[in-house]
Amino acid sequence: MITHPIPPVFDEHSRILILGSFPSVKSREAAFFYGHPQNRFWKVLSRIFCDPLPETIPERKAFLLRHNIAVWDVIHACDISGSSDASIRNVVPNDLSSILEHASIQQIYTNGRTAEKLYQKYTLPLTGKPCICLPSTSPANAAWNLERLAEAWQVVRE
Repeated sequence: MITHPIPPVFDEHSRILILGSFPSVKSREAAFFYGHPQNRFWKVLSRIFCDPLPETIPERKAFLLRHNIAVWDVIHACDISGSSDASIRNVVPNDLSSILEHASIQQIYTNGRTAEKLYQKYTLPLTGKPCICLPSTSPANAAWNLERLAEAWQVVRE
């Protein structure tokens, strides 16, 4: 069983919560969200907010907070093979109450279908807050190029 090693990013001004499923091997090694160089999360956000691409962890945290975005994952701990969402077993969900009680979250988005399914199964019954599923920024979602992703993710700005 692997435990989530990255604390959530949020503050009292966060209005949007973006949830992934569980950090990839590269993200766990980098000790921050969407650390795989091929993941398009940071490129998509940079594009839709017309902001320079944040490269370092402090830049990424500042970017999120500047745009009132909270980021975390649905899973606190699980059995997983490498970074494969399909291999996730024995899920222990994250407790989102620390974010929901201290931030003004108006909308929850999931980064991909796996995060959405996990959220609906484990978290929605506790929060009662529905989520909107956005297409995954993972390199495994090769059917979506950067332009299509940015267009779909535009709702995060609205």
